[in-house]
Amino acid sequence: MKKIEIIIKPERLEELKVILEECGATGLMLSNIMGFGNQKGFTAQYRGTKYTVNLLPKVKIQTVTTEEVAEKIIDLVCKRMSTGDAGDGKIFLIDVADAIRIRTGERGESAL
Repeated sequence: MKKIEIIIKPERLEELKVILEECGATGLMLSNIMGFGNQKGFTAQYRGTKYTVNLLPKVKIQTVTTEEVAEKIIDLVCKRMSTGDAGDGKIFLIDVADAIRIRTGERGESAL
């Protein structure tokens, strides 16, 4: 099993949800976060004063799937969501040793 963490711009969330549904992901967790990477934020001017915004709003989506589904998700996200510009996002892939459904006690992939 693999845990996928995808960090994207908030306006791309609906597109990502469609991809996850197409691939058969059984659920997701969403967090609103702030951060920066290669983008390094931006400089703006307000009432004659320049200021730098270096923490940008992002969305982190997490899901746990089988290895096969994880690869499908990664391929589709990279194909459909890439604009070629800084700020497109990142994908982190993490091995999951086990999963347990609390309600039934099921373990492994059947708990997903």
